[in-house]
Amino acid sequence: MSLLLLVPVAVSPPAEAREGGDCGADHLRVPAAPHQRIACLPDLTTAGTVHTGHTDPADWAGLTQEALPVPEAVPGVQIDGYFRDDSTTNTNHGLDHDAQFVLRLPDDWNGGLVITGSPGNREQYANDRVISDWVLARGYAFAATDKGNTGARFFTDGDRPGAAIAEWNARVTELTRAAKVVVTRHYQRPPRRTVLTGLSNGGYLVRWQLENHPELYDGGVDWEGTLWVEDGPTLLDYLPRALTAYPRYADGGADAERAHAELVAAGFPEGSEFLWPYHHRYYWDLTQRIYREEIDPSFDGETEAGTPYCEPGSPACDADYDYAGRPREVHEAVERIGLTGEIGKPLLTLHGTLDVLLPIARDSDVYADMVRARGRGALHRYYRIEDGTHTDALVDVFPERLRALTPCHRAAFVALEAHLSDGAVLPPSSTVPRPDGVSPRELVTRCSLR
Repeated sequence: MSLLLLVPVAVSPPAEAREGGDCGADHLRVPAAPHQRIACLPDLTTAGTVHTGHTDPADWAGLTQEALPVPEAVPGVQIDGYFRDDSTTNTNHGLDHDAQFVLRLPDDWNGGLVITGSPGNREQYANDRVISDWVLARGYAFAATDKGNTGARFFTDGDRPGAAIAEWNARVTELTRAAKVVVTRHYQRPPRRTVLTGLSNGGYLVRWQLENHPELYDGGVDWEGTLWVEDGPTLLDYLPRALTAYPRYADGGADAERAHAELVAAGFPEGSEFLWPYHHRYYWDLTQRIYREEIDPSFDGETEAGTPYCEPGSPACDADYDYAGRPREVHEAVERIGLTGEIGKPLLTLHGTLDVLLPIARDSDVYADMVRARGRGALHRYYRIEDGTHTDALVDVFPERLRALTPCHRAAFVALEAHLSDGAVLPPSSTVPRPDGVSPRELVTRCSLR
């Protein structure tokens, strides 16, 4: 069963949305947005927006546990729209237009603004359940972008290798600047705090922005951000090794033990074997092919994104891909989107120890070292979450073996909030153990970083 098909069920009755001038918000204009739609909503959380059509459940399916609570109704204004763009991978609202965004402005505002970009190649509503619901309930305004291109063929956007990913960063910067203007106009004062957060590719966006545009933010929470570094490691290093070794391991033949050792050496930790079949079926192959196509389209000639589950040794097979040996222009493409660790504002990173899409030893462990090497360690806290994996929906399948990262993300956010508000000391970097004697149901909302 694919967890990508799991859709949380809203329990609230249908709510009525009032559009445009009917709700007294028609004075709001998003700078540089040629199209926008304004609605006053009785509930900006997913319990209400599912019924009014102001979210897309398919966009956030599979990212959270089904039991994750939805807060009480948060009334306010929602603005949907897009910035100028010439690609059309996002079909939300029948617009066929990329660079779509959503802004939510709660009536009861706490003075803060949360900016986020979508994980994976999802659209602008992907963070609605996992981030938007919760921060809205805390009184924050919320803004999200689709990053400028979406879907499994996102690599078709842009005029050179790496351009589609580079656009992600530009779109977050664009949204942040525009959202600050809208918030200031709506509440008659600028936000006193702007926090950037996101998971997976969204976490990469947090890292990049705090390295390149720290002036726009007060801090960020990075949830297992994707690591792009010119000299590696990147997912283009370890996914081909997984694609080569896993079938031999799964066959259970004479070579299985050696194949297992190769997977562990590639970064997939011992103890995570129960997650390998699912990730081999749904993630490793597709992820390798579409991101390799974005960075190195010449590898397979005229073929687009390789051949699914190709046999090692066959022509242009992604299982044989050797990033280190590829031409200089490939490495330059990664360098253009690469991270340095030179953050300019406080950053809290969390990552699950059983992540087998972005293995912790090949990602956040490395990034934490990069931050320290740049002399920015005082700005960084790093929390290794024991038994956490890449997407929380898998916790529902393995409740006795995994724990959700959502409550730990929220604990990190609250810690950053206290630090920015009154100078509270951030919890020290640590490995956060799974608490003894706590039921899987309790862990849906429980995490302590201290």
